[in-house]
Amino acid sequence: MPPSHMIATTAAEGYEERVTRQVPGLADMHRMAGILLAEHAPWNGHILVLGAGGGLELRSFARAYPGWRFEGVDPSADMLALARTTLGPLQDRVTFHQGYIEDAPDGCFDGASCFLTLHFLPRAARLDTLRALRHRLKPGAPLVVAHHSFPIDTSAGEQWLRRNARFHAASGEASNRVIAQIEAMRKSLPALSPEEDEALLQEAGFGDVELFYAGFSFRGWVCRALPVS
Repeated sequence: MPPSHMIATTAAEGYEERVTRQVPGLADMHRMAGILLAEHAPWNGHILVLGAGGGLELRSFARAYPGWRFEGVDPSADMLALARTTLGPLQDRVTFHQGYIEDAPDGCFDGASCFLTLHFLPRAARLDTLRALRHRLKPGAPLVVAHHSFPIDTSAGEQWLRRNARFHAASGEASNRVIAQIEAMRKSLPALSPEEDEALLQEAGFGDVELFYAGFSFRGWVCRALPVS
């Protein structure tokens, strides 16, 4: 297993509708992330999007910031094909790479995002991935991440999972599917607590770590690449 291995989902059919039901305020989270990236990325910035399958954040960024160019990385060919469909003519500003962070260009990027991806990685692989992201960013460039992050093995963590399940159900997800999803998350998702996530970003070489998004069991942070010592 590569050090930054991610689960290569091929569940492309119905992806946008499904993920919108599952992640509270997904479109607004993408909009906020673009604003945070634009605080430091130039108008003609080169942005790295890790976990780009589906194309939802790419579409949001490309529409709002017409001068940006993108490198989109994802292990799933089906999800990359969906991203191209989602983007339509906007895909002309994106270069896609099927693979993992090691398959991304080494160039100095003006910013990066990684959404709904890092929670699939055990701690050591997550740290490797974050370090590889840091290696590809200019000093001071922003990184925006968002994924499942909640207290682990505690009653509070269990409560957040149950709340997320109720959100799924209220958004139209079938109850048997919700129960199966939450049970799978409880058993196999290598999520970290918010405190551990923030510490890992710092260990990987990022500073100015700030929480910008919280939606039940999901958390999102913005941080900046520190100069390499």
